[in-house]
Amino acid sequence: MELAAARQEGFKGTYSSESHGNDTRKRPTVVVGIITTFGRKSNRDAIRKSWVPTGPALKKLEEEKGVVVRFVIGRSANRGDSMDRAIDEENEHTNDFILLDKHIEASEEASKKTKRFFVYAAKIWDAEFYAKVNDDVYVNIDGLGAMLATYWDKPRVYIGCMKSGEVFSEMSHKWYEPDWWKFGDGKSYFRHASGEIFVISRALAQFVSINRAILRTYAHDDVSVGSWFIGLDVKHIHEGKLCCSSWSSGALCAAV
Repeated sequence: MELAAARQEGFKGTYSSESHGNDTRKRPTVVVGIITTFGRKSNRDAIRKSWVPTGPALKKLEEEKGVVVRFVIGRSANRGDSMDRAIDEENEHTNDFILLDKHIEASEEASKKTKRFFVYAAKIWDAEFYAKVNDDVYVNIDGLGAMLATYWDKPRVYIGCMKSGEVFSEMSHKWYEPDWWKFGDGKSYFRHASGEIFVISRALAQFVSINRAILRTYAHDDVSVGSWFIGLDVKHIHEGKLCCSSWSSGALCAAV
């Protein structure tokens, strides 16, 4: 039954408007999930004052430019405590959160959180693309939309600042990888997009949603996402404009 359902949903990309009788609705261009957590309200407020509009302007961004932006957060291990209440109160005023009720906020669960964001977003919004962004990154929304428009004819794309890098096996290291032994004697990661910001197309978001129960997560979400696509017929696109830390000319983002 699950296989039949997956075939119905389809691991494919079709870029056209949906028609419902005389009602033709254009898909959103991109759903942007800003990954945040407790104690980061100052970051969120800084983003709201810079590149994410609030109130009616947020709705206008969706309707006129097809860009949906939400902060993504889970729940406290002590459900209903002051941290949960603070997020609920903040969301009552801003209405700009995706609340992942089944996700417990913890640093070691970051990769699962990113996966849950893609699953949720693909279910709620039938968009052309889905982007994950950290809450210390500033994005040029207009530039992002223009860049993504160049990839609409490619149904399975994974776009970001591509890198590899060393796998750390020492438990005391900041970037320790418990599954370090899986990456061979050279202990080097495969090519994947930097976690500051990356984008996947609609077909890949559908793939993640359909196969969420069996997609392995590693210590870091950027490596986890890269691992899901390494064996698929996916176009990996190194986009220098998404290298947020390089301050390169024409960059669409900046890490602070």
